[in-house]
Parts: sequence; structure tokens; C-alpha cells
Amino acid sequence: MMDYDSSPGSQQLAQQFNFAQHILALNAGRADKLAYIDDRESITYGELDRRVRSFAAGLLARGIQPEQRVLLVMQDTVDLPVALLGAMFAGVIPVPVNTLLPATDYAYMIDHSRARAVIASACLLPCVREALQAARGKPELIVAGEHDEAELPSVRAMLDSAPLSPDAYADTCGDDFAFWLYSSGSTGRPKGAVHSHANLFWTAELYGKPVLGVREDDVVFSAAKLFFAYGLGNALTFPLSVGATVVLMAERPTPQAVFKRLTGQRATVFAGVPTLYVAMLASPDLPPREQTALRVCASAGEALPREVGEAFRNHFGCDILDGLGSTEMLHIFVSNRAGDVHYGSSGLPVPGYDIELRDEDNHQVAAGEIGDLYVRGPSAALLYWSNREKSRGTFQGEWLKSGDKYSRDEQGYLTYAGRSDDMLKVSGQYVSPIEVEAALTAHPAVLECAVVGKIDGDGLTKTAAYVVLGQGRQPEDSLADELKAFVKGRLAPHKYPRELVFVPDLPKTATGKIQRYRLRNAAA
Repeated sequence: MMDYDSSPGSQQLAQQFNFAQHILALNAGRADKLAYIDDRESITYGELDRRVRSFAAGLLARGIQPEQRVLLVMQDTVDLPVALLGAMFAGVIPVPVNTLLPATDYAYMIDHSRARAVIASACLLPCVREALQAARGKPELIVAGEHDEAELPSVRAMLDSAPLSPDAYADTCGDDFAFWLYSSGSTGRPKGAVHSHANLFWTAELYGKPVLGVREDDVVFSAAKLFFAYGLGNALTFPLSVGATVVLMAERPTPQAVFKRLTGQRATVFAGVPTLYVAMLASPDLPPREQTALRVCASAGEALPREVGEAFRNHFGCDILDGLGSTEMLHIFVSNRAGDVHYGSSGLPVPGYDIELRDEDNHQVAAGEIGDLYVRGPSAALLYWSNREKSRGTFQGEWLKSGDKYSRDEQGYLTYAGRSDDMLKVSGQYVSPIEVEAALTAHPAVLECAVVGKIDGDGLTKTAAYVVLGQGRQPEDSLADELKAFVKGRLAPHKYPRELVFVPDLPKTATGKIQRYRLRNAAA
């Protein structure tokens, strides 16, 4: 076992450290406890141990060597954590990717990562095969899950390999490359953020245990998938670090699908995104509190509106701990916490992380002013693979430039003001789209909304709001005027939306983030 100092901000970790071996060793005494429950099977920690070591042996037997990459195009089933941990156990670099991408994106990632193998869920094989035809590289294709293609090598066959012995794991260091995550940037090609073995450890020690408070007797369910940084922490790093049980779901996280797991599996810890919480509360199938066992929930990806957090707490009797994280920092580094929830705010820096808000001249801003958020802490990615320019722009010495705009009040609580490229300057003054959206969603007619900038005939920026109405409300000019007046009554006059467009839904990414750039393009 390794030695470490768990005091906030400490970065002392044993030089030799393999995260997968660390997880298996932590749970060696829980062989009979349920580790994972997916849509088709449940496995214990003892079976997880066997499968991880067998998968590692299978990779090495296929000639895949430590530090080479394998692309994981896999749905959230038990096979995915096995593949992630098994690759790291062997020193191979797993690269889990979004399962909703087009073939052209997979082809790019195959070539960019120089993947030696692509492991794909059976239902995703048509798209992956198309990507392999377009890619320059020709990695081996391995299928996961139920399938009828006997000619393809399979994860199932790899799990029949003789498992590696407990001491046969790759002799990696804490700072060695462990896995990649591709960012879902709004422009340009995805960037491959390279993370180390130690980064996973620190997110559990600094956030998962002390802030989210995951413990051994929890049943954890994350609507965010494992291929996202947020989902990876929620459904693998945190629960496995304390011996909890994890519920996995392959299908899309609709409110109905989420309710099925919350009531059927009695999840005690749930992780979602703001748009999902909005949809859950608006659903006619919303279960009563007594049918659930929720103890604590997490939210990230976008700012959680105050009204949504309060409505959820009133219904389920538990708080949503809204926070800020990123692919580059691996998980949440600013958060609300139990007993100190400030809805409408992202909370305080997680102990172990430092935050600075800076102006355009790189000077720290005063309390109440909006600045670019910089963060430093032990879970930062090492670089973007094969992208020196972007690496230099983001990883600036000890500090990482997050790309988020925030303000901080006198008590230190941080409030989201949008992405750096989402901020609007109206009448010579900065306007936070998030602030305007929060004001609009406080109106009972509004289900959700997004605010972007629109250039008027004089070349000046004005705010335009795209609004999805709640059930039973109709788009009418009188309602548009009412909503504009409602915002005027809550914010400074220059901040109200000059144009208000009623839409049936908002464009979103697979994580549930609103794609404001698409709305900006529509408004142009």
C-alpha cells in the first residue's frame, strides 16, 4: 500500500502507484459485496477483481503494450469499468469516448490517439466500423456485450483468460499516464486531456469522500456516463474508493429511466446535470419521496438554478450539491457541501484546490467583480496530447485557466457568470447570460431557457432569450412582454432580453449542456 498525507492541499503520494491495483487492494476484504449492478447482471467485488486482472492479461496476450492506447466506445455496463481498470492494471492507456458521436469523430480519435485496439459495445459496431474504414490506422476491433459475430474477438473471451496475479500489475508511478479523456469543446477538434494515476486518487480524497460524502453503505447512481470526467468520478473512482455499490445504466438518462433506478435500486447518492433535474421535476412520473432513498445528490456541467435546487429539496428532502469541475481538472473543485448549501452559487473551493479570479491584465479582481477563473490542485491533467498551443494556453505553470467567468462575494462563495466566450457586453457593460437565465427561470411559466448575444442593425450586442415553456403554457406576445418585464424587475435594465423566442426545446450536448454556440449561430 502507498503512503500519503491526506491533509487538504497535500500532494504527497508514494512514487510507485497504480490506481487499479490500489482499488483492488482496498476492496480485497469485500469479495462478497455487490460492486456493480447493470441492466443485465450484478457482480461482487471479488468478481470485479477477477475480471479486471483477466482483462489485463487478455490485453497483454494480444500484444498490446504498456503506454499504448485502447479506445473504449462502450455503453455503461459492467464491461466498461472492467476495461478501464483492467487497462490501467496492465499499464495500457484506456481512452473512453462519448458513445453518441458520429463516425468521423471516432476516426479522428483513432488516429489522434494511435489506438492499438477499439473496444466497442455490440450495438455501436456499425458506427465504429464506419470509423475504422475512414481512419488511417487500423487497430484491432474487439466487441463487448451480447453479439452474434463469432469472428470478432470479444471482451467475454478475454475474461476467460487466466487472471494476472495480484502482484503482476504494471509498476507505474503516480505521475505516469493512466488514461485520456477527450474534451467536448464547442469549437475545433476534441482535445485529448492526459491524466495520471494519482489524479483519480486525489479526486476521491479531496472531493468524493469529504465533500460528496460517499460511504461504504451507499448505492450510487450517476446519470452522467462513465466516459465523462464527472461520470467517471461518480460511478467508479468515488464508490470504489470506499466499497460502495454502483448502479449502471446503458440507456439515455431520461427522467423515466432515472426514476426506475432511483425507486427500483433505492439509490442513496445520485449525480445529474441541471437540465436533467429540471426535466425530472417537470415530469408527471415524478415519484413521491417515500419511494426513494436519496441521501445526497450532485450537480455539475452548468449552474444549477436556485429555484430548481429548492424545489428538488422540498420534494425529495435532500440537497443537490452544485459544483464546478472540468475534464482538465478531472472532477469538481468548487462545491456546495452538506450543511452549507447556497443555491444559485457553486459554493466554495474544495479544500486542496486554490482559486483565483483574474481580469484581462491577469490581476485578481475585487469581491463582487467578474473575472476569469484559474485553479490549481493535484488532479490537473498533464497536457493535451499532441497539442502544444492549447496546452500552453490552458496549463499555465501551477495554474489552469478554466475558461469560466465567476464572481466571488465577501464570504468567498463563487457564482457562475458563464464561459469566457459566452459573456456579453451590452451598453458597454458585461452581462452574464447565466444571470439573465436564472431570472427567467424564476418565472413559473418558464421550464428552461438559454440567453445569447445577437448583433442588431447598428452592430451592437443585445441579449436574445430562447425559452421553453412549462406544460400548459402557450407562446404569446403578451407572455413575452410579461417575461421581459419580469426580468427588468429583478435585474439592471440593460440586462433584460431585447428579443424573446419561444422554442419547443434547446440544443444540447450528450452531457445535457446547452449548446449556446448553436443558438448564437441561429441569432446571427
